[in-house]
Amino acid sequence: MKFSNFLKDKILFLLAQSFIIVFLAFLLDVYHISRYAVILICTTIIITSFVALAYEYLIRSRYYNRLNKTLESMEQKQYIASLLEEPNFAEAEVLCEILKRVTKAMNDEIASYKISQDEYREYIETWIHEIKIPISCIDLICQNNRNDITKRISEETVRVDSYIEQALFYARSKNVASDYSIRRLSLDSLVKAAVKKHSKQLIGCGAQVKLDNLDYTVYADEKWLDFIIGQIIANSIKYKKDALTLWFSASENKENIILFIRDNGIGISEGDLGRVFEKGFTGENGRAFAKSTGIGLYLCKELCNKMYLGLEAQSAAGDGTTIKMTFPKDRQSFLQ
Repeated sequence: MKFSNFLKDKILFLLAQSFIIVFLAFLLDVYHISRYAVILICTTIIITSFVALAYEYLIRSRYYNRLNKTLESMEQKQYIASLLEEPNFAEAEVLCEILKRVTKAMNDEIASYKISQDEYREYIETWIHEIKIPISCIDLICQNNRNDITKRISEETVRVDSYIEQALFYARSKNVASDYSIRRLSLDSLVKAAVKKHSKQLIGCGAQVKLDNLDYTVYADEKWLDFIIGQIIANSIKYKKDALTLWFSASENKENIILFIRDNGIGISEGDLGRVFEKGFTGENGRAFAKSTGIGLYLCKELCNKMYLGLEAQSAAGDGTTIKMTFPKDRQSFLQ
């Protein structure tokens, strides 16, 4: 709170005091009071008024400065009303009361929105689990009645199931605490399970998969990691150039274990590479392939962040893509 602003707020008081001093000096002069007495009286009034203003400024300034510091130190500023000090001047009492009422109304609105959001998320999750049943039935019917048509239907149901799984993980991505468990996992087993899960699509596009040096132990949530690797495999299939080849390899340094997933696909342009993990970003490849949603890699990055894993993309247009996933060796890094 600046003193100049405080004085501007007190301009009416200062004008009134000035008028009183001038009027009093004139009146005392009319009654032939000694000039020294007049000066003493006016000076006393001026000093008294100044001291009163300075004290009022000090009280207000200290209160508002403490309030600003408290607000700046808070991460969730919507709870500032609960930390307000009791003011000792009337103006702040009114402001604090208004702030408390407004904050309560805002927090009630936020709580109502969160409840509504949770209910919607629960509905989406329930719907996804329910819709998986008829999809499984369609796939089973296709397997029992094999021909060219049912083969194509079966391939499409796999893609539908993939998008449904993506929607489920997206619904859960903002609230992973209830479905989140870091465990000691075999990297080799994880990669092989993900490849097996997507074997139909890989076989369908004539892909060749190469595994090298995956005998490492990592710490992560198994379901989330399976989804992430699956999304990367799906992207490699979607953006393949000719005959697809996928390489899975790993290495380690002093602090991390690094998984590399490389393909020989169409690659990513230099201008798009820095934005591939942004929500909804499709880039040149996404516009060329109309079925791209720009959600898959965004979800992968979000889930890696929540598991304290690194995720990077290295690529060049027409030269394939390498996804680099970094696992800290120390399990405690997940719990900080």
